[in-house]
Amino acid sequence: MKECEIFSSLKVPCTSNIVIRLDGRNFSQLSRKLEFEKPYDIEFVEILSEASYNLFKEFNPRFIYTFSDEISMLLKDVPFGGRVEKIDSVMASFLSGAFTREIMGKDKYYEIFKEITPISFDSRVIPLSNKGVITYFQERQMEAWRNCLNGYSYWTLRKKHSKTEAMKILHKKKSKQLHDILFYEGINLAMKPAWQKRGIGLYKKKIQVEGLNPLSQEKVKSEREKITIDWKLPRFDKRFFLEKILLE
Repeated sequence: MKECEIFSSLKVPCTSNIVIRLDGRNFSQLSRKLEFEKPYDIEFVEILSEASYNLFKEFNPRFIYTFSDEISMLLKDVPFGGRVEKIDSVMASFLSGAFTREIMGKDKYYEIFKEITPISFDSRVIPLSNKGVITYFQERQMEAWRNCLNGYSYWTLRKKHSKTEAMKILHKKKSKQLHDILFYEGINLAMKPAWQKRGIGLYKKKIQVEGLNPLSQEKVKSEREKITIDWKLPRFDKRFFLEKILLE
């Protein structure tokens, strides 16, 4: 029945940068059942960051960017001969397993987690030009900012209003009006952590390490690459990708 596997030969374009985007499935339900804090739960973010770190160690990409329940990974070397089915299925299953292992390691979630639907992520392959890579991550970062503004606005109103009332108040409100609502409640988003507004990035950073020359017994310094989890990302621009990600 090999002839029925009609998508198995589909491959990514060999001249493109490849981004893999992974999204959590039904994570709003997961958030409710595990009673995550709103609009941000630092423990959840740490779990997703650690799962992303494991993804980085396994597949050695150029860059990983994450916010909410979404992860975008810019590949360095395309695995599995570029086969789209293989890339999507392995990336999604690997991340699902890594996330599950991280969250099961937390005592407070262990018993509850055994009772809920298994974690899963979907995956998609996105071919991009160099310019397209920068535009893509800028757009995702703008989405992270919109999530931040909308999330704080909604959950701030929910302290005093029902879900229906909060949605009615927020209906068709523009960004300035949302900021006004937050200022009235004493919330200034400029004072919130950078990761809430701009997401979290993982990339390799060169560091100096000190060792011992076994022949001369002298201390020597050398450079190593270390995976860095950056919680204080700047706004994405061309310079960031040239300097940090070494995008040509």
